[in-house]
Amino acid sequence: MKLFKLIALAPIKFYQKWISPSLAPRCKYYPSCSQYAVDAISAYGLRGVLMAIWRVMRCNPWSHGGVDYAVAKTPVKNHMNLKGAI
Repeated sequence: MKLFKLIALAPIKFYQKWISPSLAPRCKYYPSCSQYAVDAISAYGLRGVLMAIWRVMRCNPWSHGGVDYAVAKTPVKNHMNLKGAI
């Protein structure tokens, strides 16, 4: 499985390092589609490849964009007791 991830991530990492810096930022989503692909493939393997393809297909002139993480962020619990703080 590590070999699959390495092979799948190599062209994306090449794009991020050598091609993307020379282009103007244009992604409607956060994180960018290439970073989404890296996160999805790293976390989910083959399913992540399919998630990345679906994300690129959704990135079109008619989409609204927005924040879309490949891996669910864990909510931060507030351990502070705010009673009496005011």
